[in-house]
Amino acid sequence: MERGLAANTLASYRRDLLRYLEHLRNRGRVAFDEVAEADVAAFLTALREGDEVHRALVASSTARAVSSVRGLHRFALRQGVCDHDPTRRVRPPRQLRRLPKAISVDEVERLIAASGPEGSPLTMRNRALLELLYGTGARISEAVGLAVEDVDLSPAGQRVRLRGKGERARLVPLGRFAREALRVYLARGRPGIAAQGRGGSSGLFLNARGGRLTRQGAWEVLQAAAERGGLAGISPHILRHSFATHLLDGGADVRVVQELLGHASVTTTQVYTLVTVDKLREAYAAARPRARH
Repeated sequence: MERGLAANTLASYRRDLLRYLEHLRNRGRVAFDEVAEADVAAFLTALREGDEVHRALVASSTARAVSSVRGLHRFALRQGVCDHDPTRRVRPPRQLRRLPKAISVDEVERLIAASGPEGSPLTMRNRALLELLYGTGARISEAVGLAVEDVDLSPAGQRVRLRGKGERARLVPLGRFAREALRVYLARGRPGIAAQGRGGSSGLFLNARGGRLTRQGAWEVLQAAAERGGLAGISPHILRHSFATHLLDGGADVRVVQELLGHASVTTTQVYTLVTVDKLREAYAAARPRARH
């Protein structure tokens, strides 16, 4: 809480630590001073391999759980609860650097075109949501967390205020397609949807009952459009990846993309440059007869 972490991050840490507590109880540990490095190492093994109660975690989730446990023991040491840190020499598993998946501009257009039946208020909402996700690179939580006043469609504004991890706010420009979809939704779609509820919701995106659209609801909007558009494996994060990749393909500076995505470090953003390098390598191999020699 002191670090201003997002609610979803805190929930994940809580799950990690509850599982760790269960692990320690099963090994007969009831106090911080009783925990040894072997107990922590055994927990890491259980995370990677699973047990009779819990399934195995992927490397990224295992790394997060180990980070949670290390944070707990460091805190206990600082507070004087114990006199040693059993996690000091325990390291999380190394994660493979996977390239983000991106879809083509044509596939993005197919997805948005499949928003739903033409003229429906919910279709107007769906189109506005999908245009905003792709047009700004917003995380799904950032999109559903928007209020109406966070969107500025005036000629002098044409931007949206997104609140990212740690409640860090950033202003992101709105392109022509996103602006038009939002104008239509706010003028003709949202009022009709709001009338289905009690009114008074300040949320930009509303569900069919007039309340604020949830993350799960937004996910379902995306999945339904993907199914209608004949696209498989589509997620909100893939639209975010596509936004970043297409910007870099178009010549945008990685620092600009970092600001737009709300990354605290440019290192996080630089993984997208690897996608572009791969495309350059493919083009080079296809265009040069002797490129494979």
